[in-house]
Amino acid sequence: MPISHRQEQLRELESKLNTRFSSDELIDQALTHSSYVNETKKAGLLDNERLEFLGDAVLKLIISEYLFKSFPEKAEGDLTKIRAAVVSDLSLSNIARQIDIGKYLTLGKNEKNSGGDRKKSNLANALESIIAAIYLSSGFEEARTVVIGLLKGAIENASSEGFMIDYKSALQELCQKNKWGLPFYKVAKELGPKHKRVFLIEVKIKGARYGSGRGLSKKEAEQNAAKQTLEKINSGDPKNKGISDMFFGMLSKRRAEK
Repeated sequence: MPISHRQEQLRELESKLNTRFSSDELIDQALTHSSYVNETKKAGLLDNERLEFLGDAVLKLIISEYLFKSFPEKAEGDLTKIRAAVVSDLSLSNIARQIDIGKYLTLGKNEKNSGGDRKKSNLANALESIIAAIYLSSGFEEARTVVIGLLKGAIENASSEGFMIDYKSALQELCQKNKWGLPFYKVAKELGPKHKRVFLIEVKIKGARYGSGRGLSKKEAEQNAAKQTLEKINSGDPKNKGISDMFFGMLSKRRAEK
């Protein structure tokens, strides 16, 4: 029997991941977006949301175990920040783009026309779903081998210079040490259609607006707002001198600890 185009695609993806799936149906489900299921209404057709749920848990366990064994000198807080950077949507979507996961996604017409095969959340969710499919097909050891193979570079980056990728935590720590209280985040605007909402969030410190950021989720916008705030604090403005001195002190301390 001649192999179908979809089967060719799935074999190609297996080759990129250096693994084999127990069934085409399982990996096909991992690549099926809910928009396609909702549009086609085909009986028995499943999207990847349940697999994403499982894959998220498997991924975090694999990365947590790897960090625990690889960095015995690092405290729990540092390990948490490294893991957050590694398993973030930004990190996962970058890995997904490297192996062209968007090419294999099954999307509804509207989702596809709106660039769903390039959307960060879709790519990250699909990668988590694929991890779940590997786990269900071949077990934890195989899932760990594939995950570490894909994310080892991201782990190295986060462990060497990625502590500050969690800008919200860095800003909070800075404000607390400077006795400024906690930074306050507020949604200033919501832009775009519902399926592609963009959030604009402002951050204030002691009532003064310091920065703003945009993102496809509130979390992403808050991180960007915190980043801009830290950059402003570091700008050398005399009125921020006390804060910037403390910020650079924190950076120096972290570099010394590495």
